Amino acid sequence: MMVTLLGATTLVLVTLAPWVLSAAAGGKNLKSPQKVEVDIIDDTFILRWNRSDESVGNVTFSFDYQKPGMDNWIKLPGCQNITSTKCNFSSLKLNIYEEIKLRIRAEKENTSSWYEVDSFTPFRKAQIGPPEVHLEAEDKAIVIHISPPGTKDSVMWALDGLSFTYSLVIWKNSSSVEERIENIYSRHKIYKLSPETTYCLKVKAALLTSRKIGVYSPVHCIKTTVENELPPPENIEVIVQNQNYVLKWDYTYANMTFQVQWLHAFLKRNPGNHLYKWKQIRECENVKTTRCVFPQNIFQKGIYLLRVQASDGNNTSFWSEEIKFDTEIQASLLPPVFNVRSLSDSLCISIGAPQRSENKPVIQDYPLIYEILFWENISKAERKIIEKKTDVTIPNLKPLTVYCVKARAHSMDEKLNKSSVFSDVVCEETKSGNTSKIWLIIGIFTGLLALPFVIYAVKVLLRCINYVFFPSLKPSSNIDEYFSEQPLKNLLLLTSEEQIEKCFIIENISTIATGEETNQTDEDHKKYSSQTSQDSGNYSNEDESENKTSEELQQDFI
Repeated sequence: MMVTLLGATTLVLVTLAPWVLSAAAGGKNLKSPQKVEVDIIDDTFILRWNRSDESVGNVTFSFDYQKPGMDNWIKLPGCQNITSTKCNFSSLKLNIYEEIKLRIRAEKENTSSWYEVDSFTPFRKAQIGPPEVHLEAEDKAIVIHISPPGTKDSVMWALDGLSFTYSLVIWKNSSSVEERIENIYSRHKIYKLSPETTYCLKVKAALLTSRKIGVYSPVHCIKTTVENELPPPENIEVIVQNQNYVLKWDYTYANMTFQVQWLHAFLKRNPGNHLYKWKQIRECENVKTTRCVFPQNIFQKGIYLLRVQASDGNNTSFWSEEIKFDTEIQASLLPPVFNVRSLSDSLCISIGAPQRSENKPVIQDYPLIYEILFWENISKAERKIIEKKTDVTIPNLKPLTVYCVKARAHSMDEKLNKSSVFSDVVCEETKSGNTSKIWLIIGIFTGLLALPFVIYAVKVLLRCINYVFFPSLKPSSNIDEYFSEQPLKNLLLLTSEEQIEKCFIIENISTIATGEETNQTDEDHKKYSSQTSQDSGNYSNEDESENKTSEELQQDFI
């Protein structure tokens, strides 16, 4: 029972504690501030908010901030115990590309709950402030010097200082008619104004890459001077002749000397004074005419500014209006160099890069198309073809005919809109046409038809050569058959053998036996002789044998 009573007492005290504190503070609870706004202009960081209860006095406000990766909140410098509804925390060193969180509360004897502000990235939140403007007056012009927004050591625009573009609004102080001029440099000159007239203007900056547009500067007014005795040169123009630039201008008075200066156009984007960065063109220094000529090779590829000044020895005019000079646009487009190779019914054209006088090829950094004209040398009726390729074939031409060709180049970029003059004429005769092809086909066809006869003739010739120079040692098959059917003796006998009756004188039987035996031997001898000697006659062989036999018999009888 006692424990229960103590617990209830404690609960009552805890419940009453806020009421007691509130009563001590005037009997009201503090409410958190509302509608907190973050304004960042250049490098100035401003916080604004609304009070929740205007009836409560002597209330202060404090901010905390938190960076990415931090668990704890840190007091925001410049925004602690603020009695107004605005504070500046520009002194805080922040990474302008990282998100930051803020929170605010009201404070008196007690404090309100924290009110958290939506996180934001300073660079995205930042706005471009007004640029600083300085004016110089001439008789018919105003020179405007523009410094980029922010301080000299600006953190917010440190990477974008050279990326600013400017625009202005100008009007006569005595008139409300305004003229807008877009995309000007940090140093700009407005021409064709009236002498001794007050003009007012205002300028604003922009970052097109970040889609940020700044606010206008304060209005600046200046009065132009009394008209100068010598007007500046007008209507400045650059043309190209061969491999030189020709600068021309108009001027009112005669017997004047002129000088010409040039400047890299990109320097105009850099803030500051560029007066001493202008350079003299030596070929155009102290010229007596309203034109000067200078070689193209004194300028490398780029964009330049040119201006002209007149002098009579005692007085000097203001500088003329600056003109933009782009070498890529102003440079002449040289005619192409090409080679022509003839075929039977066509011409093959190979186009190469043009060359300057020192035989160095010209490098074109923009695409070209080629216009090619060709005609028969005797007719002069030109035909035209347009090609993007550098290897071109003109088909369906007459054989053994002289054709002439010339070509010129055109820039494909419409902004450049340049064309070269035509190249020198090159003439070439086409080769013989289909006649040689027909004869070639006939020759091949005739050769194919004659091939079997040639093969047969060669075969017969080889057989004759083998028969004469390399005879066969084996008799032919019909000869072998004949020898097998008849005796060799009958083959050698040209006439039928005469039947000769052989007579012998028999004295005794032994002699006769001897004779018969001898006769048998002679017949065998005759067979042998007929087989071994083919040149002997039938009768000569028998007579010789008979003679020999008779002689032997006579010896036996003796």
